[in-house]
Amino acid sequence: MKIATRAAYGQALAALGEKYPELVVLDADLSGSTMTKDFAAKYPDRFFDMGIAEANMAGVAAGLATCGKKPFINSFAMFSAGRAWEQVRNSIAYPGLNVKVIGSHGGLSVGEDGATHQCIEDYAIMRAIPGMLVLSPCDGPEMEQAVVALLEYDGPAYMRLGRLAVESVTDTIPGYAFEIGKGVTLRDGADGTVIATGMTVQMAMTAAEQLAKEGISLRVIDMHTIKPLDKELVMKAARETGCIVTSEEANVFGGLGSAVAEAVCESCPVPVVRHGVEDQFGRSGKAPDVLDAFGISAKGIIEKVRLALSMKK
Repeated sequence: MKIATRAAYGQALAALGEKYPELVVLDADLSGSTMTKDFAAKYPDRFFDMGIAEANMAGVAAGLATCGKKPFINSFAMFSAGRAWEQVRNSIAYPGLNVKVIGSHGGLSVGEDGATHQCIEDYAIMRAIPGMLVLSPCDGPEMEQAVVALLEYDGPAYMRLGRLAVESVTDTIPGYAFEIGKGVTLRDGADGTVIATGMTVQMAMTAAEQLAKEGISLRVIDMHTIKPLDKELVMKAARETGCIVTSEEANVFGGLGSAVAEAVCESCPVPVVRHGVEDQFGRSGKAPDVLDAFGISAKGIIEKVRLALSMKK
């Protein structure tokens, strides 16, 4: 099944509204893109279009949280994570309020909207906020479970949604259950490990299949929770496979790659090669073309895997 994580998110919100009457949804004039329109149609009294005023939206959500509501605030990642960062930090995270910050259209796959809207910094800036949970589910089924997990989680959190439809991979795991802070091994391997998040998980699976034809056994881990990082799973991969490639549709500085490198350096030093946007702004174009131009692809992962393998002792 192929579905955008933003679409799965919108469907999940609408489906869970009855079970969670305290759930309220705020949007910054983008409900047709963030897919909160589904919730708005079903629960108009619990949906608030705040207009193009993301900072105010964060403040209002903080107030609602103090009254026992479970607010989900929504905009493009560039705005919910970027424009409203101060309010998210000071009004939501600092007092530890139960607000979920949702960043849709994250990464380069926004496509034609260009560098101003292609948020590649959200993982890093949200991860830097004390006490902030950071999630990036890779497919529709995982996103649906992640929404439930966030509704049950008491505290501030950030979650990225993707614009493009992606293949489902987690539904191939019998009895798969999403758990905050616990990565998922989608494919076992002994020669090296790719730890990916978001839509690069599917790219990592393709890369592993192609490298298997050359006799290279690659482990693939879906790290849907960037913070808190599943250090136990990372250390297991480091010990057993001897090298790691991280992959993310984000700047290589400050996000998943940095989190994994920090953990590995402290506990089990092995080569860690980061795959992602190499510290440059995106540019406008068809999403597949932009991703390909920046090497965010299975081919790009394979190149990093070869480098990591060459660095193994």
